[in-house]
Amino acid sequence: MSKTTATSDNKSGSGPLYRIPPHYYIHVLDQNTNVTRLEIGPKTFIKQDNETVTIGPEKMITVPPRHYCVIESPVVRNEAGEVQFDKNGQAKLIHADLDIRLAQPDQAPFPLYPGEILRQPVTPLKVVPANSALRLKAVLDFEDETTHEQRRAGDEWLFEGPATYIPRKEVSVEEQIRATVIGSNQAIRLCAKKEIIDRAGQHRVTGEEWLVKKTGAYLPLAYETVVSVENAYVLTDKKALHLRALRTFTDNFDKQRMNGEEWLVTLADTETHILSVYEELVNVVNVITLTSRQYCVILDPVADGKPQLGKKKLVVGEKSFFLQPGEKLENGIQDVFILGEDEGVILKCIEAFKDEQAKVNRNPGDRWMIRGPTEYIPPTQVEVVTRQKAIPLDENEGIYVRDIKTGCVRAVIGETYMLTQDEELWQKELPKQVEELLSRDALSERNVLTRNQTSDKSKSQQQTTTSNTNLAKRDKSKLITYRVPHNACVQIYDYKAKNARIIFGPELVLLGPDEHFTLLSLSGSVPKKPNQIQTLCLLLGPDFFTDVIVIETADHARLSLQLSYNWHFQISDTTDEKEAAKLFSVPDFVGDAAKAIASRIRGAVAGTQFDDFHKNSAQIIRASVFGLDANQHIRDKFIFPQNNLVITSIDIQSVEPVDQRTRDALQKSVQLAIEITTNSQEAAAKHEASRREQEAKGLLERQRIKDEANAEEVRRQLLDLQALSAAVESTGQAKAEAQSRAESARIEGEAAVEQAGLKAKATQIEAEAELSRLQLAREAEIKFLREQNELEISKKSEMSRIETEKFKLQVESIGASTIQSIATSGPDTQVKLLQALGLQSMLVTDGRTPINLMGFGQGLLGGLTSTAIKNSKSPSGYHVEEND
Repeated sequence: MSKTTATSDNKSGSGPLYRIPPHYYIHVLDQNTNVTRLEIGPKTFIKQDNETVTIGPEKMITVPPRHYCVIESPVVRNEAGEVQFDKNGQAKLIHADLDIRLAQPDQAPFPLYPGEILRQPVTPLKVVPANSALRLKAVLDFEDETTHEQRRAGDEWLFEGPATYIPRKEVSVEEQIRATVIGSNQAIRLCAKKEIIDRAGQHRVTGEEWLVKKTGAYLPLAYETVVSVENAYVLTDKKALHLRALRTFTDNFDKQRMNGEEWLVTLADTETHILSVYEELVNVVNVITLTSRQYCVILDPVADGKPQLGKKKLVVGEKSFFLQPGEKLENGIQDVFILGEDEGVILKCIEAFKDEQAKVNRNPGDRWMIRGPTEYIPPTQVEVVTRQKAIPLDENEGIYVRDIKTGCVRAVIGETYMLTQDEELWQKELPKQVEELLSRDALSERNVLTRNQTSDKSKSQQQTTTSNTNLAKRDKSKLITYRVPHNACVQIYDYKAKNARIIFGPELVLLGPDEHFTLLSLSGSVPKKPNQIQTLCLLLGPDFFTDVIVIETADHARLSLQLSYNWHFQISDTTDEKEAAKLFSVPDFVGDAAKAIASRIRGAVAGTQFDDFHKNSAQIIRASVFGLDANQHIRDKFIFPQNNLVITSIDIQSVEPVDQRTRDALQKSVQLAIEITTNSQEAAAKHEASRREQEAKGLLERQRIKDEANAEEVRRQLLDLQALSAAVESTGQAKAEAQSRAESARIEGEAAVEQAGLKAKATQIEAEAELSRLQLAREAEIKFLREQNELEISKKSEMSRIETEKFKLQVESIGASTIQSIATSGPDTQVKLLQALGLQSMLVTDGRTPINLMGFGQGLLGGLTSTAIKNSKSPSGYHVEEND
């Protein structure tokens, strides 16, 4: 019967019957005595009323071979192994104790007595393999029967394999330790956790470290800790170890090493090296190999194991060596100086020695030069200052050379030159503005005098363009050259000799070490502003510049004049230094000339009425600038004697009023003139149309009268024919009657004919009278209109002649060029504005005045209408208008 069957039977049955199978047990509590007893099967247990089954049926515990279990609070047994009971029949327990039970010889199962607890179920025994061990720790004092040692609580030891560990209640297993395998060229570093005797029989103190180098498996003791596995460093002929002693000890080569001492371990000492616990690896040192064309200088060389501080050692190839601790190379591995024919080295003595090559004694501070072709290795007492190479120079090339002893600077030009030991390249500094101007072409910027720079945007763009022209950085030691263009000159001043020279182009200027360019700062933009143009080159012209000045007449009419001056420098002999020096006597010839001319014009206009200036502006301006000769004729040029600047002509480009109200009044007068011209043309056209209409009406009336007269004539002939017909009809009657009747009829016919003739004549007379009256009336009217038109035409012709004569006189007084400038100033300004705006063409109207383009082509040919030129004047200026 199984446990499940027993339990199910007990629960299913209503009676107190328990069937306990073999190897099962139950705990029965007697409620009267409160004693729990053990009942073991096989048996059938009948529970009493005062009894309670607390546990069971439960299967007994079976411990197989090589297994164990742990029982907490085991029962007390006597020497025979029997369980001891107290006086109440309760099994005695060893409370809080543990009992490790192994497999019984007969492998009989056992039950748990009341109070016993299965602390650890049945567990296989721990098998410790080879090269392993269990680190055990005593939790209770006991005597180890296997080693007969007395163990104290806290002691640790190893249980080494191969073996099977049988646990004890006094011992706890801390961990399983595996042996560390030590390979060839390896060692393990151990540390003692307390004072011990190691496996080699050496006494170790707490914290001491040592190495175990024996090849194989090593199992550390309980109080030994494996710090690390140290690998050996393999040494070759190209690698060495730089070591440092952490304390005073004797190394593996039986050498006494002091604390902090450093040394090298090379292939000559050993093939492999494992660092001792008192050794520290500073660095792995590589071998230094020198070829036959190399050398090096060792600082603080080591001799007999001691560094020679402050000394140097020269090592020349071919050679291989290791740097000893404390040694270092000065400037690394250096190549031997192989000098060609155009090469040399400048040397400086830093320590007194005897120069075996030159057979002289060198003192500190001496400088000398060795020229090629040769090979040179400097000794430790010599410092190589620099390596020189000959500089090939063309006839227009040069360099600045300074003598470091005297400080004298000179220019070497047109030869191959190599600096000596007492010379160096001298860098000539120039102002920043001069540096920029050297890289710019003066001719490409000659129009900058007349460039319109009224906006900040254009000015900033010019500055950006100027800064971008300096593309390459100048070598300051090379000779400065400047190409003077044709018809230009530059001034060069020697600050050492205190004199200046002027070079006329085309010429190439070579600047000496003490010479500097004269920087010209000229006025620019419109109107002229100072310091707008920086240049080194003075253009001799001919050229022109434009300026805008504001003048005021005697009647306080303010006008803005835009004038353009043609100028050039007059110099007859370029070899005459005095005449040439005058060119640079005025720093800003543009501003000086513009101010002088503006002052003359203002002075002349200030005493002139506006009407006079209006009529004779060109003559007044030219006379004020050029002056009058002995014959009261205007001179053809104006010369500034300070710098021989000649003004040859003045172009008046525009004259505009300054006051806005004056401009508005001028605009109104122009509009009024246009309106008057339009009304005059309209009246002439209406008069011509009326005249033609009257002539057509007269012709039509005359034709009507003629038609009526012709009709009356035809009617008369009709009546004659009717009368003749009546006479013929009456001939058939009696002759008398016929005759009487004929006579009567004749008389009546004649009377009728006469009457008709009289009526026709009367009608004709009336028509002719009416026609004569109408003709006289029309002729009188036509004569009146003709005389009136002739009077009007004569009046208009006289007015036109007067205006034409007046305009002709004004035009002659102003001058054709002035009128052209005034007429084209507005369109030119608009064209410039459109060009600045990037527009090809445009048409601007006010939206009210129609634009007549129908007869524009014929008007250009002169076949449609005549050109009326109206000139309206005002105190503020001129206006010329052409209308087709």
